[in-house]
Amino acid sequence: MSGTGPLISIRGLQVHRGGNLVLDDIDLDVHRGDFVGVVGPNGSGKSTLLLTIIGELQPTEGSITVFGDQPGSLANRGRIAWVSQAAANLPYNLRITVRELVGLGTLTWRNMIRPNRTERMERVNNAIQMVGLEDLADCDIRHMSGGQRQRAVVARGLASNAEVLILDEPLVGVDRTSRADFLRFLEDLCRTEKKTLLMVTHDHTAISRCTHCAVCIDGNVHVDEEMEIDSNPLVLSNLRGNLNPKDALNLTFSKAIQSKEEE
Repeated sequence: MSGTGPLISIRGLQVHRGGNLVLDDIDLDVHRGDFVGVVGPNGSGKSTLLLTIIGELQPTEGSITVFGDQPGSLANRGRIAWVSQAAANLPYNLRITVRELVGLGTLTWRNMIRPNRTERMERVNNAIQMVGLEDLADCDIRHMSGGQRQRAVVARGLASNAEVLILDEPLVGVDRTSRADFLRFLEDLCRTEKKTLLMVTHDHTAISRCTHCAVCIDGNVHVDEEMEIDSNPLVLSNLRGNLNPKDALNLTFSKAIQSKEEE
């Protein structure tokens, strides 16, 4: 666990959507370099939590800070990248190269007024290198595998200099071989590039193998410190858990990071 405090800190969060209470009394800390898996049944509030973190939804009660500021603040622009499921499922008739797609991640209102092409191209090249697509930089995405397309979409987020990547079901539509490669890539991104990842997925095998911690959202955060997956020391939350969410999550992260360090 980082001693500098959490990048994302949530306390007593309550969120309504369409007049309905979706999230209630959420406590959660995410630190730099954490790889957090987010699981839960459909309609449980997973997307609501992520949309609140990026500032698209406003809480009804409680507090949430991202890098010490309010979600969606100008100070956080470009520091968090949202990699949506729709972004990965790009139309196969779309004519765009990896380099062009990644370049979209560098566009801001500032550089559209005062373009700095050299600086933008450097960020694009660095992002492409980070995801290992240098040899395919000028390839049309129509001719790439699902896993390669996913990497290109992640690179678009990295090109914005994002420190936190939020991935919404990134494994959907990716074949088994590409999936394994993509998960290894995410692990390396977290470990070597010190990126912080939050990944929503229904793939519990991916959660148990790759993430430092998995939390289950079902209106609230419930954690069972006794539960293990595939004899993995990582702890997965339990839909029916009765532990205090904050204490349980702190214990979960501590155990997970210690386990990773001992490997």
